[in-house]
Amino acid sequence: MLIVGLTGGIASGKSTASSFFESLGITVIDADTIARQLVQPGRPALQQITKRFGKTILNDAGELDRATLRILVFNDKTARLDLEAILHPLIRTEMQRRISALTGPYCILAIPLLIETGQSDLVDRILVIDSDEALQFQRLRQRVNLDDKTITAIISAQATRKQRLAVADDIVTNNGTIAELEAQLQDCHRHYLELSQK
Repeated sequence: MLIVGLTGGIASGKSTASSFFESLGITVIDADTIARQLVQPGRPALQQITKRFGKTILNDAGELDRATLRILVFNDKTARLDLEAILHPLIRTEMQRRISALTGPYCILAIPLLIETGQSDLVDRILVIDSDEALQFQRLRQRVNLDDKTITAIISAQATRKQRLAVADDIVTNNGTIAELEAQLQDCHRHYLELSQK
């Protein structure tokens, strides 16, 4: 099975791309979805995170307050690295478990931090959803209630646009309409089907 790693900067259009591949019947294994499942109340990962960061990162129901944790880790590099050390090995193991159960021509591993976490060994190809940084900033402002300083910190914590493009096997530009994005993704889909048959 061909394994395609889908990545890109925050608010570049990765989720839209994932949804499009799913609409074509392609399995998408999403690292962020797995991360959310791993930090449910009662799960060992949440216990480790709480031990490291304290109970202030929990809401009244004992669930992870993702907004509080996000602000904390993107303003403190050591805290971010500690969180990654807890979550990334668990996410990787779960992704590998899910891949091993799949059949089909190809699958998508949606990993926002594919390059930053050195997980390109998991995939056969890297598909980068590329977007102008000004557009990313604008989309983030509309999507989440964060100040400009935190948005800048989030973008700065990720690989640069240049770094992502340097390792990409396939690049889809998302500076226009969803229809324009989907037309490019359709081309990728055809290409991946061809590659999977070789």
